[in-house]
Amino acid sequence: MEDAQISIFTLSQEECKDVLAKNRIGRLACARDNRPYVVPIHYAYSDGCLYAFSLPGRKIDWMRANPRACVLVEEAGKGRQWRTVLAEGRYEELPDRIGHKRQRDHAWSLLSKHADWWEPGGRKPVNPPLTAYQPELFFRIVIETMSGRRATP
Repeated sequence: MEDAQISIFTLSQEECKDVLAKNRIGRLACARDNRPYVVPIHYAYSDGCLYAFSLPGRKIDWMRANPRACVLVEEAGKGRQWRTVLAEGRYEELPDRIGHKRQRDHAWSLLSKHADWWEPGGRKPVNPPLTAYQPELFFRIVIETMSGRRATP
């Protein structure tokens, strides 16, 4: 059986936005001290930003130290079709205090439209157990550039 050829195409900016808007899970990449770190996140896309939720931890610590971050979103199609988007930008925390309420409420309203929106950011490993209250964090990645590809047989 002969293997069908795959053609790779560049996505337009509108197609990139479409992929971001239609999906909910991405891989967040950040770096600190020349070390990379990648974790899955649930997100919501709106107005050029990816909004997400987390408990304090490594990704938050690292993005506070180096706000440069990117998110990879992958979308599987029928058969061998797929689309991917890489959104690069800047981490911005949306703290629970005056001056950030509107953006924090916006993040919550976007994320809470979807089931399990707090996972995986709202879960930590069972060992060691969480002993103290850890405040939830809302943040966004302000997209500065994005690019995408699609494959079609």
